[in-house]
Amino acid sequence: MKRQSAEKNGRDGEARAAFWLRAKGWQILDQRVRTPVGEIDLVAKRGSIIAFVEVKWRKRGVDLDHAIDEYRLSRVAAAVEAAAHRYAMNGEDIRIDVILLAPGSFPRHIANAWQP
Repeated sequence: MKRQSAEKNGRDGEARAAFWLRAKGWQILDQRVRTPVGEIDLVAKRGSIIAFVEVKWRKRGVDLDHAIDEYRLSRVAAAVEAAAHRYAMNGEDIRIDVILLAPGSFPRHIANAWQP
């Protein structure tokens, strides 16, 4: 039951992040992209940038500071490597962003969060 609740909260967080990105002028190209090495929560485009977005939802805003780390970002980077060719076909710049969400907190968008 706890896993199902976490899954639902994760999906809700992704929907909120997509809404927020659209409000900021991004076009959502895809959601929950599965690759053999992991999943990408959102793929968004604005201008010549394609962002592969990791969304983290926490019940408490104070927990957001520890929601993402280098290990998690490296897993997202591996998934991006496996899928980027599907989205960046015209020389667009690609990057990995993170959006951190919690009830009562403004979304925190960390642009270009992964730089190996």
